[in-house]
Amino acid sequence: MAQLTLLDIAIIASYLLLTLFVGLFFSRRASENVGEFFLSGRKLPWWIAGTGMVATTFAADTPLAVAGFVAKNGIAGNWVWWTFVSGGMLTVFFFARLWRRANILTDLEFIELRYSGKAASFLRGFKAVYFGLFINAVIIGWVNLAMFKIIKIMIPGLNPELAIVGLVIFTAIYSGMSGLWGVSITDAVQFVIAMGGCIVLAVLAVNSPQVTAAGGLKQALPGWMFDFFPSFSSAVNTSQTGAYALPFTAFAAMAFVQWWSSWYPGAEPGGGGYIAQRMMSAKDEKNSLLATLWFTIAHYCVRPWPWIVVGLVSLVMFPNLPVGQKEDGFVYVMNAVLPAGLKGLLIAAFMAAYMSTLSTHLNWGTSYLINDLYKRFVKPEAEENHYVLMSRIVTAVTAIFALYITFYVLETITGAWEFIIQCGAGTGFVLIMRWFWWRLNAWSEITSMVAPIVAYTWVSRFTTLAFPDTIFVIVLFTIVCTLAVTGLTKPTDREKLYAFYRTTRVGGALWKPVADELPDVKGDTGFPALFADWFFGIVLVYATLFGTGKLIFGEPLTAALYYAASAVAGAMIYRDLSKRNWKTFD
Repeated sequence: MAQLTLLDIAIIASYLLLTLFVGLFFSRRASENVGEFFLSGRKLPWWIAGTGMVATTFAADTPLAVAGFVAKNGIAGNWVWWTFVSGGMLTVFFFARLWRRANILTDLEFIELRYSGKAASFLRGFKAVYFGLFINAVIIGWVNLAMFKIIKIMIPGLNPELAIVGLVIFTAIYSGMSGLWGVSITDAVQFVIAMGGCIVLAVLAVNSPQVTAAGGLKQALPGWMFDFFPSFSSAVNTSQTGAYALPFTAFAAMAFVQWWSSWYPGAEPGGGGYIAQRMMSAKDEKNSLLATLWFTIAHYCVRPWPWIVVGLVSLVMFPNLPVGQKEDGFVYVMNAVLPAGLKGLLIAAFMAAYMSTLSTHLNWGTSYLINDLYKRFVKPEAEENHYVLMSRIVTAVTAIFALYITFYVLETITGAWEFIIQCGAGTGFVLIMRWFWWRLNAWSEITSMVAPIVAYTWVSRFTTLAFPDTIFVIVLFTIVCTLAVTGLTKPTDREKLYAFYRTTRVGGALWKPVADELPDVKGDTGFPALFADWFFGIVLVYATLFGTGKLIFGEPLTAALYYAASAVAGAMIYRDLSKRNWKTFD
């Protein structure tokens, strides 16, 4: 492996110093969470709020994971996350305005807005620990693992374990100093650096001597690897690449079940997490809708193609990588094609993506653990300085726990993705329906979080099912358990339901028993039109995504047809929302 030059080292050092400067310059309260910052009056226009969502979901792990999907199953392997488009569009048209109306500081506050009694309090505290510490540590762990792989391959003279520990400490320090202010400012800068670096890498990779000598990607690889849709027959393999075509049963699990049933960070059914917090930050309901729409388009249509191209190139340059190391091919391509200077720039770009996501998750987890657990249940009347100190301690504990997960639990990034999706399979049913069905209560949501873990444990130990086929079993078990517990427990107190309905005006047939008792509240109508907008939104994203892919792979006529379909879908959405003055409901 080629060592880094002094120019590369200088670029990396300059980036780290710039990041530290931003953290110091924008120093604010470390305990300040996203909701407190934005609800204090700094409402954002849609393009800033939406770009913040895109930046938050761009991490060092994502390019490696996408390249791994491509190297294992061709371009169609990306359906493991492309299917979340449908859920994202539900958030755009049905949930963005509801989160904005809720006027809460964190999405966990929703729990005590919607549910009542001790079960609601328990659920809020439980989710603060479950998501703020455990799930958050797994997410940070796979982000750490991606950076570990980059350092190990790109900088062989550096101890990767010590480097990761150092970067975590560095990020925790500047994140703690800057709070949300510094994190928000650096997110935007880091996203531009990371995205630009990946585009440069893709261009250099396609024009590398190994690829051009083989006559280009399409000549070097089997044709099915460029298909955007999976095989409807038995899995196809090739000894040339060690890749397998995605079977239809796996596609069906993802396309028809996973997108609405599984919790996944950044793609929560019904919105949630930092996506909900960004929606709550928007100026009004219109800006909330547009921010989420822009995020969905940028997330699926703009970001993935450089990663997909590099994933394909990795099969040409490194065809003999074992299946468990396919995602490492992305980093091997970086090391092989980048000249001095650009190599340092790309490492800095990945540090940008890595530190952006790490700082966001450290702030996000601390926000949950301090505001929704410690401040809510342990010490609600303490001085502000006490919460600042505790937030720094919690940030450190989260970082240490995530390091343990990185070095002793996780093996592959894609494996961690699959673990999170399966342990949240079925939870999405409640996350959607808690808005639209009055009968669900806190015990319903608690059950929907515990049941998939039980089902996943059973399926992984006592059956031969593999992901994503396991989704069918886990989701069915979770929904049955959730509905059973809902029927056996008392509904939310009537007064709490009245207050929730007055605040959100959610409407819909499943709130009729409550709406009939509140004749002075006009609930939302016009659902059929929004389902049409949802459909056209899905067409808009997929047509743009596939059109861009066809253009990249030299099929301009097909690309034009996809773009035409995208334009028609966009025009239909614009026409409908314009008729209603950009209000999502009449």
